[in-house]
Order: sequence, then C-alpha cells, then structure tokens
Amino acid sequence: MKLNIIIDGRSNAFEVPDEILVEARDFFNKLDEDIDRGWQMSREWVDSPDSEQRCQIAADKILTAIETDNEKLLMLMAAYILHTMPGVKSVDIDITGDMNQTEIIMEQESVKPLGPIFN
Repeated sequence: MKLNIIIDGRSNAFEVPDEILVEARDFFNKLDEDIDRGWQMSREWVDSPDSEQRCQIAADKILTAIETDNEKLLMLMAAYILHTMPGVKSVDIDITGDMNQTEIIMEQESVKPLGPIFN
C-alpha cells in the first residue's frame, strides 16, 4: 500500500508492503495499548486519542524517523497509519512542533453538494 508523506511542501510516495501490515499487528497492538493511557500531543494532554490523533502521533514519529535515518521506524509508523485509518491517502506532517496541525488526508474526502444556488 502507498502512503504519501508530505513534509514542508515536499511530497514522497512511500510504499508499505502488504505483509508488513499483517506481520506488525503485535507492534500495532502494543502501540495502541501505550496510546490508550493518554498522550502528550504538543502542548496538550489527550486522555483518549481518537484514530486521527493516533495517526498524528505516528506521523510525528515518522518525522523523527526521517531526521534520524531510522528506516524501520518509518516503515512501522507508515504501516500503523495505513492500519489505523483504512483509506488514508496522505499525511501532511507539521514541522512547526504542533503535531495537532498534521493533516490526515483520506482517499476520498466527502464533499457535500451545496444545493441549488437560485430558488
């Protein structure tokens, strides 16, 4: 599966082998257990991070993995995002230090029709 990782306006398609999504389930479960205890997300403490916040946490770890050339962590966090939010297309990772500003972009963002403009 492909995850588009956007950092500072630069986009890179990252290929995550399907077998990683299966083989890393124990890792995903352990990470979920850790996050279930609450997480410091930039300046705020979040008691029960939702799926999007979990992906923001993983995206922040992707940024760290890239900065430290840790390919294994990058692969696992990308796989975790694909596992946690099926249908995710891209993550636009905030580099200002506020992981809450990281945007998770789904495959098909739903757009509501505006309806008739004239009555």
